[in-house]
Amino acid sequence: MMEIMEGSHAVAEIVKYCRPQVIAAYPITPQTHIVEALAQMVANCEIDAEYITVESEFSALSACLGASAAGSRVYSATTSQGLALMFEVCFNVAGMRQPVVMSIANRSLGAPLSIWNDQQDSISLRDSGWIQLYAEDNQEAADLHLIAYRVCEDHSVLLPAFVCFDGFILSHTYEPVDMPTQEEVDGYLPPFVPYQRLDAKDPLSMGMYATPEYYMEFRYEIDRAMQRAKQVLVRAGTEFSEQFGRDYTGLVEGYRLDGADTALVAMGSICGTVKDAVDEMRDAGKKVGLLKIRTFRPFPAPEIADALRDVGTVAVLDKNISLGNSGAVGTEVKAALYGSGIRVLDYIIGLGGRDVRKEDIAKIVDLAEKGEGDMFYGLRTEVL
Repeated sequence: MMEIMEGSHAVAEIVKYCRPQVIAAYPITPQTHIVEALAQMVANCEIDAEYITVESEFSALSACLGASAAGSRVYSATTSQGLALMFEVCFNVAGMRQPVVMSIANRSLGAPLSIWNDQQDSISLRDSGWIQLYAEDNQEAADLHLIAYRVCEDHSVLLPAFVCFDGFILSHTYEPVDMPTQEEVDGYLPPFVPYQRLDAKDPLSMGMYATPEYYMEFRYEIDRAMQRAKQVLVRAGTEFSEQFGRDYTGLVEGYRLDGADTALVAMGSICGTVKDAVDEMRDAGKKVGLLKIRTFRPFPAPEIADALRDVGTVAVLDKNISLGNSGAVGTEVKAALYGSGIRVLDYIIGLGGRDVRKEDIAKIVDLAEKGEGDMFYGLRTEVL
């Protein structure tokens, strides 16, 4: 049923339908509305779940890790400094192969303090072993939670996942969302069947000490699972598309790339603005298109190379910065297209929530076509 919903409430509603058995989270702007709504649902007996109140984000994810290891489907949500406080536990969750799903309402990191959106928080944990999915709008933010649980809990994967959507831009914005029924979700997402779990009657240990003779093999197995997750994501997305009629069959999504000489590459809500800008530039005769990356981990390098094989110039829009180098997405797109002859330029945009408008997208395309890139776009010249 189509409803006008705040992004955070749409996420909370879909999480309810996923039937988590344990929820643990700590409130932090702009994520708070999600867990506030879920806490109310638990109090109203709308979810048969244990809601654990904790004193920090570190404790929240630690509680989820323990509950998952004991055989429960779990959920958490955080952002920015809260995710940074979870850093140690994020590596433990992935290393112990627990299929935790966590919403990230993307927000910039301090210092200086900022509550506005960029994607630095989740990008900073790109090497932690978590699947990373990025939503363009509130419909996608809701849908990706169903897909995330399907993929994470697959016994060929058994990895955790971030479902990332831009703070305030999506989390606090009301949009139409086609919300499924509980019966429809149950038809897509089966009950959680743990691969193994802590049981006093059949003791085992998880996350044990590993000497150099064994540690490397553990990291190898996580990497192999991440690679297998590509096929599982495609399968889960295809089955989702067949049941709900919304297309998630690919790890990337092209928009007006046919005949394009220049392609923009982006993740998250900026893709909506880029699509509008592409339409206006196309109407003006410019041959430009968009490639949206929905899945940043596992990184879809072959899919990107295939989608962009016919363009001459690529302009990557990065809402993050790997300080001393360039944007994380731009770095990986350059690697994916290495040797192709395609010119790839990176543009750092929107840090700390700075607006990026359609006219900015058009100016970036002009810069890319002239070969001017690998820069912070939109800096205030008076402070340089």
